[in-house]
Amino acid sequence: MNTVLAPIKMLPAYRFGQATPWGSDALKHLFGRNLPDKRTGESLEVSALYGLSSRDEEGYTLPELIKKHGENLVGRFVNKAFPLLLKLVSARELLSVQVHPDDTYAQEHENKLGKTEAWIILDCDEGAELVFGVKEGTNKTELKEASLQGSAVESLLERVQVKPGDVFLINAGTLHAIGSGVVLYEIQQSSDITYRFYDWERVDKDGNKRPLHLKKALDVVDVEAKPEALPKKSITLARTLLVKSPYFVTESLYDCSKEPLPSFAGSFGMLTALSAAALCYDNKTMELVKGQTVFLPSKGYPLKVTGKKLLLSYPPLQS
Repeated sequence: MNTVLAPIKMLPAYRFGQATPWGSDALKHLFGRNLPDKRTGESLEVSALYGLSSRDEEGYTLPELIKKHGENLVGRFVNKAFPLLLKLVSARELLSVQVHPDDTYAQEHENKLGKTEAWIILDCDEGAELVFGVKEGTNKTELKEASLQGSAVESLLERVQVKPGDVFLINAGTLHAIGSGVVLYEIQQSSDITYRFYDWERVDKDGNKRPLHLKKALDVVDVEAKPEALPKKSITLARTLLVKSPYFVTESLYDCSKEPLPSFAGSFGMLTALSAAALCYDNKTMELVKGQTVFLPSKGYPLKVTGKKLLLSYPPLQS
């Protein structure tokens, strides 16, 4: 049945506590979230990951919603793995230095999708940094030798200072780490594959270090990957392109009340309100609180949105 669907408010799944020892409670202060732990590192806003799926307000998980609504919800992805994962990430401490494989390596070794991702800095401490790639001239042999010596690898890591609004594309194969005091929006391929390369010699309360995945990390690392903040490009007065990759597109929106959002026929969209906002469709209005994420179905109503600060992500639209 070809049914037109309304936008769906999503409730996130959280990763917290021992799963994210580096996490913080910043999402409580920024968005008024009722967090499960003061070390809540990830809010999975739109997720179909097993055990970490986001839900609608009636409690249906995203995979259940896809099964229920099919092509009307996700278009051409109805009989495929759900392709994207949208998170808010909050770091009190440095995350481990890690790297993700591309699709070819991931499918061969993990039977999963690879992971390219993008970060949009929402909030950060003064002087906050990311680790992004390795210093120019470093080769893989030098990187391997340093990694076997533990902290020796720190001198080879490239760091970049960040500020709110900065945008970074982290292609598969790029060594990276989120710095302390950073809150960011992360759009990525729907994959949970992470190869931990270095963890700053941290130990838990029992003196144990978290395991590393050096062999696979060194297999997939690209020492030529360099940090680069992406330039923003105006699409219209109300829409600005932030990221365009083979896997996802992300725009920032500023009061689109006078123009409809793009059609997601054959695909879907994910809208996150970073300020109070409202979605208008079918003579109805859906009020959005700051921090709310909404799923925009493939077979949906024409939409207009009011609000001064929103982010919209979707798979690249087919021509």
